[in-house]
Amino acid sequence: MSTPLLFVPGMMCDVRLFAPQLDAFSAHLSVQIAAVPNLNTISEIASNILAHAPPRFALVGLSMGGIIAMEMWRLAPERIDRLALLDTNPRAELSAVAEGRAAQIERAENGQLLDMMRDTFIPKYVDNPADHPAIVATCVEMAEAKGAAAFKSQSRALRDRPDQCETLKAVNVPTLIMCGENDQLCPIERHVMMHDLIKGSVLEIIPDAGHLPTLEKPTETNKALQNWLAT
Repeated sequence: MSTPLLFVPGMMCDVRLFAPQLDAFSAHLSVQIAAVPNLNTISEIASNILAHAPPRFALVGLSMGGIIAMEMWRLAPERIDRLALLDTNPRAELSAVAEGRAAQIERAENGQLLDMMRDTFIPKYVDNPADHPAIVATCVEMAEAKGAAAFKSQSRALRDRPDQCETLKAVNVPTLIMCGENDQLCPIERHVMMHDLIKGSVLEIIPDAGHLPTLEKPTETNKALQNWLAT
């Protein structure tokens, strides 16, 4: 496949989230990692990424990146050759989660961003964090690089995001739905639902992985992506 491959990272993540995939695919494909701008809605973020993307591309989004990818499909389906949604959620945010965003933003703005990432977010990112100190360290480093302003804008965008279930019903390109078996943030049930909504999609569950299988289980993740690219 000669179509460029575009990855969209999750909340408070950057190119490091997809380092194993960049290594695996960049030798024979044009691979880009989107920069997620500090904008306050998913639609604004998706439009910005589309403005800097190739004319046509294969799209992979993980977590918030998957939410952005769904909006990119809604806005410009004719530009997307195939779609991979990893460890993500098509639903609008639950009110209980949305209500907690203000306190989290306040902590970030008060200089507690990294402490909050360590005590609130990262324990849910990785299956058995104690077994993956290098991945935990990478998550902290990515969050530090993104900073409090990114946390604030991304939190608001996630809080106000639309439900995309109707959008997914219109997807008509080769689609991979993938998640870690033990993802605490976006459980398997959400991915089964997406698989059911997208006719002909492939569902892959990565054993012994949490929310970040791209880093936790790169070999298995890359195999699933390679099979998707070959369809």
